[in-house]
Amino acid sequence: MSIVVTGATGRLGQLVIQELLKRTSANNIVAIVRNSDKAAQLAALGIEVRLANYDEIDSLHTALVGAEKLLLISSSEVGKRAVQHFNVIEAARQAGVKHFFYTSLLHADRSPMALAEEHWLTEQALFKSGLTYTILRNGWYTENYTSGLKIALNQHVIIGAADDGQISSASRQDYAEAAAIVLTTFAHENKTYELSGDKAYTLTELACEVSRQTGQNIVYFNMTEHDYREKLLSMGTEPAVANLLANSDAGAAAGALFDDSGCLRQLLGRETTPLSDCVRQGLL
Repeated sequence: MSIVVTGATGRLGQLVIQELLKRTSANNIVAIVRNSDKAAQLAALGIEVRLANYDEIDSLHTALVGAEKLLLISSSEVGKRAVQHFNVIEAARQAGVKHFFYTSLLHADRSPMALAEEHWLTEQALFKSGLTYTILRNGWYTENYTSGLKIALNQHVIIGAADDGQISSASRQDYAEAAAIVLTTFAHENKTYELSGDKAYTLTELACEVSRQTGQNIVYFNMTEHDYREKLLSMGTEPAVANLLANSDAGAAAGALFDDSGCLRQLLGRETTPLSDCVRQGLL
């Protein structure tokens, strides 16, 4: 069994590799990376490392030869993702990949978030490719919010544009474990999984949890999407990132990040990581 993982040196990719190693031997895993300098740790574990570029079908085809299962972790280059993903799908088809797994976005086919468009285009290309597929529609990472808690502590406020939208996030570790499970088990052919955390929360409730754990009075201040974007820009956030964060929060306000299917819990065979645990980790 050959399992190929793209983006293997990224934050999600590294966690997927760790979870795969709990379930199969290193010689069954191939890591695709763009920079071999970042892959030394993977090679040291006995994992085969192959170089490929999402923009070059030939390099992708070479890297995918012999692959039975391929996990495409979505590209980080928002705006270029769709074309890059199309390249991976075509290379996988040419290389004879038997089963294609893709990390998409929660409710990608109907989400109002701008981020959803390239994911949905990728899914449609995958449907038309003739490849056996499994789509993992990952919800929000709780770390998207908890990674900035130290700034919130300094200012005693969490800012955003999510209003009272319910956010069914889960930890990056939860999503990585789910990916490893479907890659190493059966009966996932041509299925789409909506993956989300068990207990939804608002950003006001996030602020309350931070207050509880720190003993400080942390509040949530809601802004319009426009004002939140402008605030992020004034803090030095790159324009593309500011646009993404503001639009995503607006999507959350509209319910785009809420899901109560329990699908992630069912795949994991356990409850998803509680918000309190992620907050505790984010405060370290």
